[in-house]
Amino acid sequence: MRIFFFILFLIGDFTQATIDKNYLLGHFDPAKDLRFVQLTSTYAQGSALNGFLRKETFEAFQKMSEAAKKDGINLFIISATRNFDSQKKIWENKWNGKTKVEGKDLTIISDLKARARLILLYSSMPGTSRHHWGTDMDLNSLDNNYFLKGDGLKIYQWLLTHASEYGFCQPYSPKDNGRKGYEEEKWHWSYLPLSKLFLDEYKNKITSYSDIAGFEGSEQALLLNIITDYVDGVACR
Repeated sequence: MRIFFFILFLIGDFTQATIDKNYLLGHFDPAKDLRFVQLTSTYAQGSALNGFLRKETFEAFQKMSEAAKKDGINLFIISATRNFDSQKKIWENKWNGKTKVEGKDLTIISDLKARARLILLYSSMPGTSRHHWGTDMDLNSLDNNYFLKGDGLKIYQWLLTHASEYGFCQPYSPKDNGRKGYEEEKWHWSYLPLSKLFLDEYKNKITSYSDIAGFEGSEQALLLNIITDYVDGVACR
């Protein structure tokens, strides 16, 4: 545990001096950022194949994945870093009805605040996603029900028991503790030695809702208290 907090201290000292608003908002290309590494089929599948993570995050995940294999657990990344443009595509496809949400074409919802709230069940507004930072990843399945039985339950129980040993936490846990924001995501895990620092930097540097812009529906960010209730609506920090 001492080593964990010493690493946290060292990373924090470096991070606070180098992370700017564009990084926090996802306005960069991870493929051109030397702090990121590309994923391969050994550890990633689907849209995460050839995706990117921060080096520190990926190294910690590799160690966790290898330890899990020894216990008969196969962990693989299905979504990794998503910059502003990637998140904008996801958001606007839902906003414009191209991608259905809870089986609904959201263009039939004229109340724009209600439309945004439905997307925010499981998807972030561009400029507010933890996936921008290279610290967060989705593992194995995007279906909470998958983790309730069989192999999925074994995976989730292993993560609950061991993920913290490698610096990972589940930011969107059940809301019975009063947590606000997104619904529970059993698949979403965050590398806390970095994400804790980035969250603190986000709250310090993104102080105006004018920074959350450049996509359809962005005017709803202020109305829905996106920074307070969603960006900061996490169970681990």
